Amino acid sequence: MSGSHVRSWYAASAPDFPAQATLEGTLQADVCILGAGITGLSTAIELAEAGLSVVVLEAQRVGWGASGRSGGQAIFGFGCDQSKITQAVGLADSKRLFDWSLEGLALIKGRCAQYGINCDWRDMHAHVPIKPRHITELKNWQNDLAENFDYPLQWWDREQLQAVMPNQRYLGALVDTNSGHLHPLKYTQGLARAALGLGVRIFEQSKVTQLVRGDRPVFKTVHGQVQCDFAVLAGNAYVHGIAPELDDKIMPVGTYIGATEPLGETRAKALIGNDMAVADVNWALDYFRLSADHRLLFGGRASYSTLPPPDLSGTLRRRMARVFPTLEGVKMDYVWGGFLDISLNRAPHWGRLGSNLYFAQGFSGHGIAATGLAGRVMAEAIRGQAGRLDMFSRIPHRNFPGGRALRTPLLVAAMAWFKLRDALF
Repeated sequence: MSGSHVRSWYAASAPDFPAQATLEGTLQADVCILGAGITGLSTAIELAEAGLSVVVLEAQRVGWGASGRSGGQAIFGFGCDQSKITQAVGLADSKRLFDWSLEGLALIKGRCAQYGINCDWRDMHAHVPIKPRHITELKNWQNDLAENFDYPLQWWDREQLQAVMPNQRYLGALVDTNSGHLHPLKYTQGLARAALGLGVRIFEQSKVTQLVRGDRPVFKTVHGQVQCDFAVLAGNAYVHGIAPELDDKIMPVGTYIGATEPLGETRAKALIGNDMAVADVNWALDYFRLSADHRLLFGGRASYSTLPPPDLSGTLRRRMARVFPTLEGVKMDYVWGGFLDISLNRAPHWGRLGSNLYFAQGFSGHGIAATGLAGRVMAEAIRGQAGRLDMFSRIPHRNFPGGRALRTPLLVAAMAWFKLRDALF
């Protein structure tokens, strides 16, 4: 619904955020940013802290898109395995990029402390294997991260995992105490409050209809326009046609989450005793965590056709009961979804077009931490320190095959194969 958030547990549990004005008339700014999600707001904060005048244009509400609807799991690295980045840029630069991903995690914690953002942060994340081949894959990943990136992770055998998460489905866990989870809409709204406090002008219900490029780009909306020295595209999966050369580099993928009825503290802790976030390693993965009010937040369905799956609530409840049989029959109070943006190689696609138009997209389901980093990296480049953005720009990105007509059917067919592989091997 235009003008309001999609119905979700996040929207129901976040504090009220005051509506911002709709853009009317003509404004001037040093920088204008399309999108009031984590990417755009993080860019705005960095630039405003440096003294630049910043305008943010949002088509709906602050955090309306993926930033306010995601699974809320903040994890090291990027959407692809680090080995893909190593193949693209070499080990030395891959190490630098990996270290910067850790900066993205530190940035969340630092912003929360600096600006008093209460977003229910909890430490610890676990990747869990379902099949023996998953154990091999996870241990190989653990060894690579330790040997090549100086990032040690803990391996828990099945007995160690069951001590905190009694469960017969998983065979162990690869655990990171540095990663964690949060309430994404509370975090995004906290960033917006911080930006407003720094003098950033945020306009909601101000969909950009056209970008006029030039020495001073102009973002046009139905009722106004902003002329700026630098323009930033931070709308990800929800932006089409503003910079057409970027559109074919990403694909919108629907992802869906449910929130159970309140379970009570005792019952919730019996599911995940240490309050960590968990994700399995199937291609069509399940991921879950507890909420601050003792619900289970469970995601486990994705749509590569852009159409919502049928009987979404029933599907999520069945998948949840397969993981936690004691929750058979538990009601889902909320079920919601939205689009995230994937790149063909699942690596981040960040860069610039010409000398004054910057973009960050292709977070590939790994955006909670990486979006904040993207904002910092783009802000650095705008201020004349482009080394880190140039490093990300070295990662090659191809268009999705098939053109406009066939790329979605081709992706759906490919995903069907990976889901079959999950089931059979």
